[in-house]
Amino acid sequence: MHGIFASRRNTVVAVVIGSIALILTANLGLGGAANSSTRSSGCSRGDLGIEKRRFGVTPDGETVHLYKLSNGHCMQVKIITYGGIIQSLRVPNREGRSRNVVLGFDNLGDYVTNNSPYFGAIIGRYANRIAGGQFTLDGVTYDLPKNNGPNTLHGGPKGFHTKVWKAEEVVHDNSVGLRLHYTSPNGEQGFPGRLRTKVTYTLTEHNSLRMRYRATTNKPTVVNLTNHSYFNLAGEGSGTIYNHKLRLNADHYTPVDPTLIPTGEIAPVEGTPFDFREPKRIGARIRHDHPQILVGRGYDHNYVLNGDSGRLRHAAWVNEPRSGRVLQILTTEPGVQFYSGNFLDGTLVGPSGNVYRMSDGFALETQHYPDSPNQRHFPSTVLRPGGEYRSTTVFRFSVEG
Repeated sequence: MHGIFASRRNTVVAVVIGSIALILTANLGLGGAANSSTRSSGCSRGDLGIEKRRFGVTPDGETVHLYKLSNGHCMQVKIITYGGIIQSLRVPNREGRSRNVVLGFDNLGDYVTNNSPYFGAIIGRYANRIAGGQFTLDGVTYDLPKNNGPNTLHGGPKGFHTKVWKAEEVVHDNSVGLRLHYTSPNGEQGFPGRLRTKVTYTLTEHNSLRMRYRATTNKPTVVNLTNHSYFNLAGEGSGTIYNHKLRLNADHYTPVDPTLIPTGEIAPVEGTPFDFREPKRIGARIRHDHPQILVGRGYDHNYVLNGDSGRLRHAAWVNEPRSGRVLQILTTEPGVQFYSGNFLDGTLVGPSGNVYRMSDGFALETQHYPDSPNQRHFPSTVLRPGGEYRSTTVFRFSVEG
């Protein structure tokens, strides 16, 4: 469900080349990433670098920029300042051929008007669902806009995924990154307190993308941030993810009611289609008659990660056998939402020109549990003045076979 760049001294050549490319492509209006970025290609190894270009203008007149982060090992990440969205993420397969492995759009207009799946976005103030669009904190009840049936989903209709973030480049010897800033005013989408938020994307020479989240408040509030990227390790637009093999570091999960709110139970995965403690094909049991599979139309559930939250540890491992690509996810969060793209319905078109249908991508959203503000036995999401919200998640890519 659901730090970064300073001096550009080492990237002047890359910026000049990028600028020439922009002129040649004559990217105007709302702009977009070149479609060639979605096709498989051999990669040219180079140095760490950052390029910046205009991606478009929002209906409110705010300019949105795209930053391309590259390392010397054929990994490239494109991030736009609208929603802090990971617009493209290219990694090599076992033959060294690079391809975009995340779902999304090639233009700003679709992100503004059609991004109901939250492709690639920073999610806040509260990732996942809050029951009834309401919670009580310190004796005060707060009402939130309901944008998912009777519930609030992903911070409301005008959550962090719709904001234009301020960007700051960060360059180190072995990494490049982008630090994004957004201050959410008191009462925005019904949440109390002014929330100052920083999200730092860092690309390393080891083909890892690290996301570090920080937030402070001037009033007691609740916070739960994540990134909502959808992956297809065979490549964006390659069809379903059913043959991907998934392993989750979780002995338990949180069953949900018909509106996908946790029932409060912490249930064992053993003996159920939710057991991914050993690698299994995502599609092997996705049409099982288990009641929880039927409720979610597939997988759309929070997993209770093993180990101590607050410490960076393994959460998930995914392999796509044909390409050999492997994604490992590490996090400090207590949970991860495994979503198998159940509501992709063929109405959205990606950069490849292919429509996105059910299960054409999966999301693994590191998080605190859904509806934690209303379920006291879940790990707390309360942030108070003087404290700091801190969370880290790493997407680590490799190949095997």
